[in-house]
Amino acid sequence: MAATPDGDPAPDDGALPASALAGLGTRPFGVYVHVPFCATRCGYCDFNTYTAGELGTSASPESWLAGLRREFDLAAGVLGSPPVADTVFVGGGTPSLLGADGLSQVLDAVRSVFGLAGTAEVTTESNPESTSPEFFAGIADAGYTRVSLGMQSAARHVLAVLDRTHTPGRAVAAALEARAAGIAHVNLDLIYGTPGERPEDLAASLDAVLAAGVDHVSAYSLIVEEGTALARRVRRGELPMPDDDVLADRYEQVDQALSAVGLRWYEVSNWASSDAARCRHNLGYWLGGDWWGAGPGAHSHVGGVRWWNVKHPARYAELLASGKSPAAAREVLTLADQRFERVLLELRLAEGISVDLLDDTAEARAAVDDGLLDADSLAAGRCVLTDRGRLLADAVVRRLT
Repeated sequence: MAATPDGDPAPDDGALPASALAGLGTRPFGVYVHVPFCATRCGYCDFNTYTAGELGTSASPESWLAGLRREFDLAAGVLGSPPVADTVFVGGGTPSLLGADGLSQVLDAVRSVFGLAGTAEVTTESNPESTSPEFFAGIADAGYTRVSLGMQSAARHVLAVLDRTHTPGRAVAAALEARAAGIAHVNLDLIYGTPGERPEDLAASLDAVLAAGVDHVSAYSLIVEEGTALARRVRRGELPMPDDDVLADRYEQVDQALSAVGLRWYEVSNWASSDAARCRHNLGYWLGGDWWGAGPGAHSHVGGVRWWNVKHPARYAELLASGKSPAAAREVLTLADQRFERVLLELRLAEGISVDLLDDTAEARAAVDDGLLDADSLAAGRCVLTDRGRLLADAVVRRLT
């Protein structure tokens, strides 16, 4: 699993400095809930997740939910008067393993402490194999307005390399079921660049996505994360490392197919059919909003202070049961840190960043000359990635900072 930064010690009571609480409620506020359970471990995944066999008797959905409620109570004390949640995002892991009843209990716990704005966006991630028409009807009744389904690919051999357990076609069926249940916004996740994936495989996946009629698509290049089963296979020579040029070709293929049917990019890896279909919770991350991340390994950010919880579900529940914060460590972001992160994250958005975030515009002008930033936008005072710039977004950030 990915290592967390060292950070500074976090206080046992989770207290935040007064400077972090200043202005709380005037910025967008979200709640993230991390569900650490998975039925199986996918070979490419380095998220903080655990199978039942890995956990044994040390933790369970019941002990996790009890810990979650205690963490929300802690949040109420730390924040004083918790702001109403504009967005809620239940991620993982595999939240759909909790079933509609479990996800309803999670949302009830959020409501009881934070409340929900009348126009709140409430999202849950789901694995197609652990969903059904009854599941979607249940979460719609509970108040979920958005669902994100892990499709990854429609090609059986690509799913096999990724160790995905769902069958080709199930993700599309699940998306149709979600729409039929009245879920307002449905997202499908794709991964491109898997060893052995051909252009026609990705084309078939994109055709399947379009057949599902979803209003949001996320597409990510395969990253071989150290410590995963996929990384071990690459190291042994069983699979090739994804090629950067191939990944660029695949990205352009995705963008062309989605743009042709009115799904426009609004973040480098995300496309939506309208402004309303954009993921508001993730926009809160990218635009520097506040959020409380609850659950093992979850990250939070309030007023320039970021902290992250201990990873193991048993330790998480144990700390909260003893009346302590589950935070493993935290960091207080300097103004320079915050400005750097604004460039890092906001440049990935279609609206780009204001030139006011830059020390000078020399590198931005050079990036225009290199075809990475849009010339007209720069003349109007904003740095906006071109199509080529999107392929090299991280490199553009390094140049500008």
